[in-house]
Amino acid sequence: MTAAVSTELRAVPAERENGERRRSNYLAKAYPLWYYLPAGLLFLVFFAIPTFASFFFSLTRWSLFDWEFIGFENFRQFLSEPQLIGSLRNTVVYAFLTSGAKVVLGMGLGLLLTSQIRARGLLRSLVFFPVLVSTIGVGVMFTTMMHPTDGLINTALAVVGIEGPKWLADPQLALISVALVDIWKGVGLATVIYMAGIVAVPAEYYEAARVDGAGAWPTFRSITLPLIRPATFTVITLSLIGGLRSFDLIWAMTSGGPGFASDVIASVVYKQYQAGFYGLSTAGNVVMFLVVMLIVVPLNYFMRKAEVDQ
Repeated sequence: MTAAVSTELRAVPAERENGERRRSNYLAKAYPLWYYLPAGLLFLVFFAIPTFASFFFSLTRWSLFDWEFIGFENFRQFLSEPQLIGSLRNTVVYAFLTSGAKVVLGMGLGLLLTSQIRARGLLRSLVFFPVLVSTIGVGVMFTTMMHPTDGLINTALAVVGIEGPKWLADPQLALISVALVDIWKGVGLATVIYMAGIVAVPAEYYEAARVDGAGAWPTFRSITLPLIRPATFTVITLSLIGGLRSFDLIWAMTSGGPGFASDVIASVVYKQYQAGFYGLSTAGNVVMFLVVMLIVVPLNYFMRKAEVDQ
């Protein structure tokens, strides 16, 4: 009997030790997950909940104090808006125009500013400075500069005998004029991304190309361009998303005018919100979200696939 009691007394500490060991192993495995908790809470509060709320309220006629479920009526009404087709076309044109220009100019400036030129640091600061300036401030400044009669740009052109166009007053030029300002403001960020990609290319590749007698163009085509492809994909994705969602610069410069010539989806949504059609404007936001996803997700998939196959 004494032996049985002694065996039981030895088993109790052993079981307690095994339980503590299992608990310790569980805490050790769960410990890294706690680092995800703050980011997860921020994502839930500021993205997931507002996104699902937007999808829900797009199916309602709502105000600050009341709502009424009406199904897809908001979408039917929004998609039947006469200026929607024009705004959708303007959105796509604006996004691809600004994105393409930022890729080309950003790559060229990135190559220039990573070369051995004088005042390289000053030039880098000048190129990146517009990124730091308020978008509304840039819009107001260029609206004044592009005035058809008293603007600085047309006044300077008149000095050399050139009659300047009506930049923001001409329906054929308004959207392109705003796009040019957007390119000027955003090309600095594209340049920085390209500079980071270019300086990451191993110098041994360029040395081998020089030993083989390769010129500047073959070196760029065969070494630099393929190896900075991730930077190109990043610039395309960021600038395309920004262009599809663009609103503040367009609203500051033209408010969608003249007429509806420079209206984009975001400006149409804002006009509906100004008119008090909150459910309709929420449905428009959902439509804009779907347009961005339908363009960006497949494009991103094919770019990543091309990067893997490289």
